Amino acid sequence: MEYKKVTFSFTDIQEYQKDILIAELGDIGFDTFEDTETGFDAFILANQFNEAELKSILTGYGDELQHTYVVSSIAPENWNEEWEKNFTPLIINDDCYVRATFHEHQPQYKYEIVIDPKMAFGTGHHQTTTMMMLYILEADVQDKVILDMGAGTGILGILAAKRGAKDIVAIDNDEVCYRSAIENAGLNEIDNLTSLCGSKDVIPEQEFNIILANINRNILLDQIESYAAVLTQGGSIYFSGFYETPDLGMIKDHCAKFGLSYIDHKKIGDWVATKFVKN
Repeated sequence: MEYKKVTFSFTDIQEYQKDILIAELGDIGFDTFEDTETGFDAFILANQFNEAELKSILTGYGDELQHTYVVSSIAPENWNEEWEKNFTPLIINDDCYVRATFHEHQPQYKYEIVIDPKMAFGTGHHQTTTMMMLYILEADVQDKVILDMGAGTGILGILAAKRGAKDIVAIDNDEVCYRSAIENAGLNEIDNLTSLCGSKDVIPEQEFNIILANINRNILLDQIESYAAVLTQGGSIYFSGFYETPDLGMIKDHCAKFGLSYIDHKKIGDWVATKFVKN
C-alpha cells in the first residue's frame, strides 16, 4: 500500500502550534508523524492525499507559520525501515513495557506488549496514548466488556486484555488499523479482542462496562451520544486526543447532555485525557 510523505520545514514554530497543525492534518487523513530537525514528516495513504485540503489548512495560518513542504512517495518496505529505526521501547508506570517485534523480551515487567505498528497509530509514545494506558493501569478492568474506539494498533485493548478484561471490541475506520489490531492481538496471544472496520455505525448493539476513545475533539463530539447509548449504568468512559483549552470544556458540556459526569483528567504537555462515568 503506497503512502505519501509530506516533509514540513519551519523557520520558527512553537510546540503548541505544531500540535494544533498535526491535529488538523489528522482530520484530513494523515496518520503518522515523525519529528525532524527543521519540523516534521507526515504520512498519509496515497489514495487519501488531497493537496488542496493541505494547502487550505496551511493558508489558514497566514503569516503565522513560515514554512515549506515537500511531497514524496514512500513504499511500504521503506516505511518499515523508517519506523524500525525510530521505534524505541517504552516503559509506562514502571510495570508496562511496550516493544516492537525486533526488541528483546523483558520478563521483569508485569505487562509486556508487543506492537508491530506498520502505518497504524498507537505505539504508546504519543502523550494521548500514554495517558489512556495510565488510566487502564489504574482502572478495575477485570471481567469487564470494553469498547475501544479509534483503536489504531489495538494497544489499549491489548493492555486491557492483559489486565483481565473479559471481551474487547476494537473499532477503527482505517483498514490498515483494523488489520493491525488483529495482527497485534495475535502477537500478544490475545484471543478475546474483536477488531471491526468502521465508525460509530458498527458499534455492536450490546452493553459495555468501559469505553476508550482516543480520537479527536470533533469526532468525539459527534460520537458521544452513541457511546452513552451502549455504556452500562455506572460504567466509565475515557477520552483523549484533544487539548485542555478549549476542548475539555466543550467535551464536558456535551457529555452532560447524555448523563456522563466528569470525574478527572490527566495532562501531558498541551494534551489531556479525561474520565467520565454514566449516571
